Amino acid sequence: MRTMRLKKREIRDKEVLRDLIDGCSVVRIGAADEEGMFIVPVNYGYELLEKEDGTLDWKLYFHSAAQGRKAEAFAKEPVAALELDREGGVIRGDYTCSYSYAYQSIMGTGKIRKLESESEKRYGFEKIMEHLAPEAELKFDENLLKAADVYCIEVLSFTGKERKAQ
Repeated sequence: MRTMRLKKREIRDKEVLRDLIDGCSVVRIGAADEEGMFIVPVNYGYELLEKEDGTLDWKLYFHSAAQGRKAEAFAKEPVAALELDREGGVIRGDYTCSYSYAYQSIMGTGKIRKLESESEKRYGFEKIMEHLAPEAELKFDENLLKAADVYCIEVLSFTGKERKAQ
C-alpha cells in the first residue's frame, strides 16, 4: 500500500485501530466488474489478531444474497478495497477554506473468499453477530443458512488515519 503523505495523521497505535474497527458498524467495500467500479456498504464482523512480528492480522466477515452485482463481481475478481470511518465533527475556521472535518478512518485492500462449508458460514455469522448485536441469542435457520452467501475478506494491507478536532 502507498505510504501516507501526511504522516502526522497516521494512526499507528494498535489499540486505537482496534477501537476504531470495533466502534464502526459499516464497512464500505469497493469492487469492479464489467460495468465499472462500485461501492457497497455492509455490516460486518471481524477477527483481529496480533501476529508474532507485531502486525495485525485482520479478517472481515459479511453476508449477502447469493445473486446480484456484488456476488457476481466477487466470484469473478476476488479483490476489494475497503473503508470504514468515524465522524468527529466540524472543525471551524476563520475563512471558508480553513473549515474541515475531524474523523478517524481505515482504508485497505483485501482478498475476498466466499465461505462454502456450513461450519465456516456459521462462524462468519457468529462473528457478524458478535460485533453487530453481541447480546442477541444465536439461532440459525438451516434453510436460510444454506441460501445466504457469507464472505471473508482477508485484509492484506491497511492504514489508519485521523484528523483531530482542534
